[in-house]
Amino acid sequence: MLRAYRAGLFPMAESRRGDRLYWLDPEQRGVLPLEGFHLSRRLRRTALSDSFTVTANRDFAGVIAACAEPAEGRGDTWINPEIERLFGTLHGMGHAHSLEVWRDAPGGPLLVGGLYGVALGGAFFGESMFSRVRDASKVALVHLVARLRICGFTLLDAQFQTSHLAQFGCHEVPRQTYKRLLSAAVEEPARWSDEVDPARLAEEIRALRDQ
Repeated sequence: MLRAYRAGLFPMAESRRGDRLYWLDPEQRGVLPLEGFHLSRRLRRTALSDSFTVTANRDFAGVIAACAEPAEGRGDTWINPEIERLFGTLHGMGHAHSLEVWRDAPGGPLLVGGLYGVALGGAFFGESMFSRVRDASKVALVHLVARLRICGFTLLDAQFQTSHLAQFGCHEVPRQTYKRLLSAAVEEPARWSDEVDPARLAEEIRALRDQ
């Protein structure tokens, strides 16, 4: 899988119950800019507030399982049990990571949003995100971008352009352009860190430019 990612491929299943995996290499690739990420003032305030608690690699299995659940406007998912197993293995090897978004509740913190992906050199390949309350997945994405900037990453691969991601500055690049960006990024000496100084993280979030 790591060789495939290095070559610009990523896996998807045909459905939640499907048992076949497909390797995709789209002609146009969605890329989120780490420099020039669009952030609205309202979302910046939410990301910096105490509305949520954001952690890294606290519950990888919980995040990928939540991403595999049906959601509004999506009755099925491309994350099947084999995808969960493979990414769980990558997580155990230190290559797949999750961000969890928690909200305080009477019975203890609830997992209300998050995302996961793969890190290779200075490239991070975003795989999926989920949200159970307003802004939870958006806050996870803001924290991801800030963390990647701190850790020295240079490429955030979003796989596909969507209207949801476009609001953050996501844009498409041709396959060959993407592979040139990827080739340079995977050689960068970036290193993911679960523990990032909260003050530094807040500083990076404040530095993200207004939408």
